[in-house]
Amino acid sequence: MPLKFFSVLPIMNSGTKVDRAISSEAVRLTRRSAGPAWPTLAYMKSRHLLLFLLGVIAPALVLGQSLSETPEAGGAVAPGALAASAAIGPAGAAEEIRRFAAAEVARSQPGMRAEISVGAIDSRLRLAPCEHTEVFLRPGGRLWGRSFVGYRCRQRPGWSISVPVTVRLYGLALVAAQSLPALQPISASALRQEEVEMTREPGGVVTDSGQLEDRICTRGLVPGQPIPLNALRAVPAVGQGDAVKLVGQGSGFSISTDGVALATAAAGESVRVRVDSGRTVSGVARRGRIVEVAF
Repeated sequence: MPLKFFSVLPIMNSGTKVDRAISSEAVRLTRRSAGPAWPTLAYMKSRHLLLFLLGVIAPALVLGQSLSETPEAGGAVAPGALAASAAIGPAGAAEEIRRFAAAEVARSQPGMRAEISVGAIDSRLRLAPCEHTEVFLRPGGRLWGRSFVGYRCRQRPGWSISVPVTVRLYGLALVAAQSLPALQPISASALRQEEVEMTREPGGVVTDSGQLEDRICTRGLVPGQPIPLNALRAVPAVGQGDAVKLVGQGSGFSISTDGVALATAAAGESVRVRVDSGRTVSGVARRGRIVEVAF
């Protein structure tokens, strides 16, 4: 007859074998403890679920609270930021920057007509209120076309920002009076003078015919178009394969021989020349297909 215990649990002696029937003498009885000896499966599942919820929901609540305290793009900003914007004053700051830009242009580009527009200061910037501000150009900065100026507070704790500024400069320049092909010398008769926006070209435009001396334009030009300075190249003094005169002077002697230029070079540039003997020498290109060699 199988053993049935309701208030006690059977515990086997260490010497009892499990391959034969267990007698009542081979076991001793001990009273069951009040609680479970091991956690049940349901208990473990409920505990893991609770830990999971604490690990997911709690951070989400903290993140939601932090997001509610951060202004969105285009939305309301913190009261301190609004006070800062009101202190520097969008209109007052723009006028201060405009005056600085006008003075700087008058100093660096005299005689030109200027149109200056100041970009908006981002209202989301959290700037401390400031009564002593200063406009300045950062190192290497230049007021030419789309530019930036620095705007800073000179009182503690201080701050510094960049403000966009567009500067358009107008002045007299030389423009094409007719269609002009690229890589050809430009004569004065093919040009006329007009007021143009100088800042349309980053490097500026030709304002004097002397700037075209021994120069060619790498771009084709249409009537009324100014000539960009950065599109000008020196007219080659010698071309690759040209027959040149190689001349040189030394201490008490001079030489003159014929040769062939191995590259294209403008006046004053170095070029290599092959002479009749097959030897290669280097010299300085001069006008008239002459190469000077120093000894």
